[in-house]
Amino acid sequence: MVKDPTHSKPRIVVIGAGFGGLWAARILARGDVDVLVVDRNNYHTFLALLYQVAAAELEAEDIAYPVRSIFWKLPNIDFVLAHARRINLQTRVIETDGEAIPYDYLILATGSITYSFGMPGVEENAYFLKTLEEAVTLKNHIICCFEAAAREKNEAKRESLLTFVIVGGGATGVEYAGALSELIHGPLVKDYRSVDFQSVRIILLEAADGLVANMPQSVRIYTLEKLRKMGVDVRLQAKVGEVTPDAVLLSGQDNISTRTVVWTAGVKGEPLAELSGITTGRDGRVPVRNTLQVPDHPEIYVIGDLASIKDKTQVLPMVAQVAIQSGITAAQNVLRQIAGQALDPFRYHDRGSMITIGRKSAGVAIGSRTYTGFIAWFLWLVIHLFNLIGFRNRMMVLINWAWDYLLYERAVRFVFPSEMPSGSKSSSCFHENGSDDEKPGKK
Repeated sequence: MVKDPTHSKPRIVVIGAGFGGLWAARILARGDVDVLVVDRNNYHTFLALLYQVAAAELEAEDIAYPVRSIFWKLPNIDFVLAHARRINLQTRVIETDGEAIPYDYLILATGSITYSFGMPGVEENAYFLKTLEEAVTLKNHIICCFEAAAREKNEAKRESLLTFVIVGGGATGVEYAGALSELIHGPLVKDYRSVDFQSVRIILLEAADGLVANMPQSVRIYTLEKLRKMGVDVRLQAKVGEVTPDAVLLSGQDNISTRTVVWTAGVKGEPLAELSGITTGRDGRVPVRNTLQVPDHPEIYVIGDLASIKDKTQVLPMVAQVAIQSGITAAQNVLRQIAGQALDPFRYHDRGSMITIGRKSAGVAIGSRTYTGFIAWFLWLVIHLFNLIGFRNRMMVLINWAWDYLLYERAVRFVFPSEMPSGSKSSSCFHENGSDDEKPGKK
């Protein structure tokens, strides 16, 4: 994209079409500016429900929405499907896998990626749960494990196929453990009559002494008790030393033989900022001013998971409400900066946190109040439905939830053999004539 020297309107580029990027673009659309949103995907993903795709409760299309459709009625917003590789800070040009994109002002909303902490074997052997492709791949793999176990004669191999290890006791790990338990002990029991479900194990490993550390103590205790009642083997203070193709090696504990390791133990900032020479912390996040600007580069703002935003003495967590609020503030400050006005500091308003564990089971913390059980679960349903983008998506998710709730049935229990984008594992089950040592769902 070549900049038109006769064009007088400031050009603002937003990299990333997540929550922060979308809300920033909507605010910017109110100004006399040209806005360009850049993302490697042409859809927005509702990440809060990603684990339900991996648990065969929702289809990938139910939590994705076309970016261009979001901006139909905003004529000064355009979209480019491209992967931003590097930012030339001196020339103010974004280098992509296609055309170069110049900018006058830039909002970085690229989010976060899975972080393995350099743990041996994680990148090669674990499944991640951060993108739609990874969620579909994981769902396919789970089903493939049961397909293989249904005809496996060797007892040790069959037990390994039916052992599912989730590493990380944060919100994603807890929610996926609960959803996976309901999938296995509900619909899959009817699907695989030859499988002994007494031998199925779901193991949740957490290195700390409790689950969901950001939640109040009452919710943490409720979460632990509920998961154990659902048949999840929760192991606290369990530190992973290595992940191999066939096992998880623990520090000071017996190793676990398994073909499935789901890594939800850590995230870090997406590497675009670091690759562009912008200072980042050990977690890949960019320390920003209270106005969300990058030090030494006042034309660049960083929001959401990529921004290291201090609130008093703590850094704000990587959650959607931080992304939305920081996106709004950054966009307003860009417009103020263009108008020559003083910029406003970012002030975060905590609207509470919530986690769902399973059917009629959730935990919600709003201010000093906490709720657990059915009331919390109902609040979780309503809030997530409200925040989904697109009427069709809301209706499809509501129908799937109702179907699952009333009939104990999940209709997305199929495998689509396909090649996945870079960084993902193959989603097809191994063929009958394949190697006995090949893991289901991988190549």
